[in-house]
Amino acid sequence: MKPKKILLLENLLRWMATVVLRRHQPQIVAVTGSVGKTSAKTAISRVLASKFSVRENQKNYNNEIGIPLTIIGAESGGRNIFRWLWVLIKWVFTLILPGYPKVLVLELGVDRPGDMAHFMSFIQPAIGIVTNVSASHLEFFATLEKIAKEKGTLIKALASSKVALLNGDDELASQMGSTAKARVLKFGLNPKLEINASHIIYNYEGGRPDGLSFKLNYAGKNIPIRLKHILGEHYVYAALAAVATGIVFKINLVEIAQALEELKPPIGRLNLLAGLNGSFILDDTYNASPVSTLAALATLGQLQAKRKIAVLGDMLELGTQSEMGHREVGRRIAELKLDLVIVMGDRMHDAVRELIAQGFPASQIMDFKDHGAAVAALAELVKEGDFILVKGSQGMRMEKIVEGLLAEPNQAKNLLCRQTRQWRKTPYVKP
Repeated sequence: MKPKKILLLENLLRWMATVVLRRHQPQIVAVTGSVGKTSAKTAISRVLASKFSVRENQKNYNNEIGIPLTIIGAESGGRNIFRWLWVLIKWVFTLILPGYPKVLVLELGVDRPGDMAHFMSFIQPAIGIVTNVSASHLEFFATLEKIAKEKGTLIKALASSKVALLNGDDELASQMGSTAKARVLKFGLNPKLEINASHIIYNYEGGRPDGLSFKLNYAGKNIPIRLKHILGEHYVYAALAAVATGIVFKINLVEIAQALEELKPPIGRLNLLAGLNGSFILDDTYNASPVSTLAALATLGQLQAKRKIAVLGDMLELGTQSEMGHREVGRRIAELKLDLVIVMGDRMHDAVRELIAQGFPASQIMDFKDHGAAVAALAELVKEGDFILVKGSQGMRMEKIVEGLLAEPNQAKNLLCRQTRQWRKTPYVKP
């Protein structure tokens, strides 16, 4: 149960946001999903910004407090009463002044039952998007079906004149179309879907990965799409969500392709960074679930590298599915035959047990209790041309490992997630 002060603040901000929306009436694109929603939001914003004034939520502003603040155009006051007073002043200016964005692209984070209904009580999206349904936050919902039901509240809330965009390759997301009043468009890799991608290839320049390309297929048209700064194939889904949104907004396919060419992943979501001794870091430290970890491992497996190293922290909030999820990751690592695996956290021991059961050499597995020891070991081991994937749930603070491996650690504040003064001062506590 939330404290009364927090509930009061949430209700006040919801009312303030409602007034702003009634005053300016922007088009709202709402994005939800277990994984990939931030990437989709970023791609959608880039496409729509080529034609409209757009605002998207920043940082972790995807909850009951962050969404209203995004609508108002203000930052959280934290524990400072004067900063909250400034939020009130900013709200008044927002109501009075012209120039409000034509489109809001809002990532909706759903952690517990009832969250989506709260959002739908004051947001009326023109487009609702579901990227997928998987085991994130499973400990609060118990089953995938309950997660799907919660996220499906967004699709059910769409009026018949609106549009639902669904990942047609994800069974639970795709099923939401059967109960939708809105027009439904599905995207994915299945060639039978209205909007689909094929012929995905990785590009290289001078031995360094140079993004990926794919062919977009829609309404009998085939358009090449190049994502110059993107490595993970799972980002193709984010690009397809952006394509679908652009189509609904009647943007030309060629213009959509041009907008996506310079798309960059959000910080901490599979960014390629320069590492020590001429190595490369795949920084995927923002968060982790079995689905996103398997996707990141698939990317590592696809890349051309002298050696491939995975540094993995626990995946949290999996409830009764924790052991199974970690063992699944262990099986995948064994299949990829990585050169070295480094783990942090008690839950990752399930992955290690599965690795060894699959015949993976114990000599190629290292287990550390703290970030400093892991960094020290890696600094001695990494060589030119090595690719190092670093991933784990937020609570594992795996960005600390990436910081220690950067070729230019003084750039950490610009390159890594969780670099605010408050986060950097917060000590790591074992989950």
